[in-house]
Amino acid sequence: MKNNKKTAVVRRSKQREVLFKVLKETKSHPTADWIYQEVRKTLPNISLGTVYRNLRLLAERGEIIELHYGDAQRRFDGTPENHYHFNCRNCGKVYDVEEPLKKDMEKDLSKKLGFIVNHHRVEFYGICKDCQYGRPIKEGKNEERYMSGLRRQGNA
Repeated sequence: MKNNKKTAVVRRSKQREVLFKVLKETKSHPTADWIYQEVRKTLPNISLGTVYRNLRLLAERGEIIELHYGDAQRRFDGTPENHYHFNCRNCGKVYDVEEPLKKDMEKDLSKKLGFIVNHHRVEFYGICKDCQYGRPIKEGKNEERYMSGLRRQGNA
């Protein structure tokens, strides 16, 4: 495992290796509970606490990304390189967006504000294709506001 963020030596463990492999093999940006269920298929005696500790360690070391979405459960991304995400407001799925990073944005902001900008994170929100063409659209507060905006634009 690479060691980008912290220089402290961390002992390799079978549990961490299995957890890391599970996360690298999915594109679904899973929750810790989902990862726990998957890891238990290989390591049935692993505890949820061990999964959380190892996820925290991998995120601190820059080997994975921990995605925070307000009060919702945190999700984890096995691709630590900076990239964009699309969040479906209906089903909650998080997708990677294969779009080149706008590096000029960092330079422009640094120049304008006098800050040192190391990277940026952009999140897109809307309704995924699966939900548009099959899954019933939730009519919650945020989703209704989003859908009414689409209706005004003639897109829903």
